[in-house]
Amino acid sequence: MATLKSLVPFILLVAVAAAGGALFPPGEWHAALAKPAFNPPNALFAPVWTALYVMMAVAAWRVFRREGWQAPLWLWLAQLVLNAIWTPLFFGLHRIDLALADIIVLDLLVIATTVAFFRRDRLAGWLLVPYLAWILFATALTFAIWRLNPAA
Repeated sequence: MATLKSLVPFILLVAVAAAGGALFPPGEWHAALAKPAFNPPNALFAPVWTALYVMMAVAAWRVFRREGWQAPLWLWLAQLVLNAIWTPLFFGLHRIDLALADIIVLDLLVIATTVAFFRRDRLAGWLLVPYLAWILFATALTFAIWRLNPAA
């Protein structure tokens, strides 16, 4: 149904979501926050997110190739929007509480998207599993930072 060039819009969509990282870098505010012992080094985030965004794009493209733009891709798009919103909430507005609320809803949408993708294309579902694991970890990290910095 779709050729390799139909992957391009999915790459562009995840690139737009990823742009928040460049527009709202961690900065001094983030450096000053108390962080839990399991906080990874900052240098880890860019390569991990790059790999995850590529896998997310390929997963969505695989589902698109099977059935066009249907309900699973609307779920994928909705979770991508929440993904993109987290960065300006956390790093831009310094609203850890709102970022935590956002990522909890994001977790639920990614679970739903992963299940929907598995039902259409097993590889597409598996491509989302590392993303799901990472955002669940990011949820725990966001929660811990929120608890450690109640006045932030």
